[in-house]
Amino acid sequence: MPEVVAYESRPTQTPFGWGLHHVQLALPKGGEDDCRKFYVGVLGLTEVQKPPVLAARGGLWVRADNLEIHLGVEEDFKPQKKAHPGILVGDIDALAFRIESSGLAVEWDQNFPGMRRFYLWDNNGNRLEFLSPEKSN
Repeated sequence: MPEVVAYESRPTQTPFGWGLHHVQLALPKGGEDDCRKFYVGVLGLTEVQKPPVLAARGGLWVRADNLEIHLGVEEDFKPQKKAHPGILVGDIDALAFRIESSGLAVEWDQNFPGMRRFYLWDNNGNRLEFLSPEKSN
């Protein structure tokens, strides 16, 4: 069995150069405009054009800084209440303020040592986690 390392340790370096290009979330058929209001309007991400062959399927792609989210149409859509992306944020307080200023509530959680984080549910009920390392004194 491989060794389990402490969370605080540095990530293992491999010859593969692992990274994350995007996170895929689902939305119901016809839900693009409501998602646009949430992801672009509330969160401040930028919509990017999908390649034509993929645009025909519907959905919405958004990104900003080092984050890209693809929202794809799912016929039998069910919101993800547990599974979620953990999105790193440079200024978590400013983001929480922006969200709350739009009339939505964030749910702060103190259970991840070394991180400040909150949860938010998108316009379709998908769970999102936003987190930022605690600043050392």
